[in-house]
Amino acid sequence: MRELTCLIIFIALATLLAVIMIITGFICQYKNETKMKNTAYECGLIPIGNARVKFDIKYFNYAILFLIFDIETIFLYPFALSINSLGFFVIIEAFIFVAILLFGLFFAIKRNLLRWT
Repeated sequence: MRELTCLIIFIALATLLAVIMIITGFICQYKNETKMKNTAYECGLIPIGNARVKFDIKYFNYAILFLIFDIETIFLYPFALSINSLGFFVIIEAFIFVAILLFGLFFAIKRNLLRWT
């Protein structure tokens, strides 16, 4: 029961802090509106041309692969810190996890997703 009380207090304080930050941001914001500042870019320069830029799908593939392997690192870091206290079954599962990710890396290499040009 004590853990539930602590959790409720933590959630209430986090919500209160978020609300206080939002209200403080509205109170302390700089309110100097001009016609030039209210343009699309809000930087004082007159917008020229179209704001849409076409990106090649290769950049999207790089971003997805980066996220996959970044999340892999996040999952493996706690495992590496506590490897001495874990059992044999957990170590086997970690190797299976790494094998699946290596399969994904080899698949990406085979499909030329990592080729820049």
